[in-house]
Amino acid sequence: MKTAIKRFGISLDSLLLKAFDSLITKKGYSNRSEAIRDLIRDSLVQREWESGNKECIGTITIVYSHHRNELLDTLTEIQHNFHTSIISSMHVHMDEHNCLEVIVVKGKGAEIKKIADRLIVAKGVKHGKLTVTTTGKELV
Repeated sequence: MKTAIKRFGISLDSLLLKAFDSLITKKGYSNRSEAIRDLIRDSLVQREWESGNKECIGTITIVYSHHRNELLDTLTEIQHNFHTSIISSMHVHMDEHNCLEVIVVKGKGAEIKKIADRLIVAKGVKHGKLTVTTTGKELV
């Protein structure tokens, strides 16, 4: 769907603008407009998934020791309980003791958060992080 481009002006403190220009240069943006569009999209995506009732997609990343057999059983059980929301998972052996698992999830924001919370707080998980984004259906 093609939409019209609208122009608008904003006022910024000179130090804030200088810091913003430095950031967009480091990130490789070709202009301020594209950087501002990305900031707006990021805010909209955050709001979309936090509402809890929009379909989102994301990853749950966890780090744990593979020597804890009860943890492996718990992680497997949780993933089977939410099999309709889990699209894929990848298991990486980081060293002789630690594993990384990346689980791709899709569904309502509240359900994704519920899955992530269950996995991340499982006894024996050393670190976990939920990263959520949009399915792109509602973004321009």
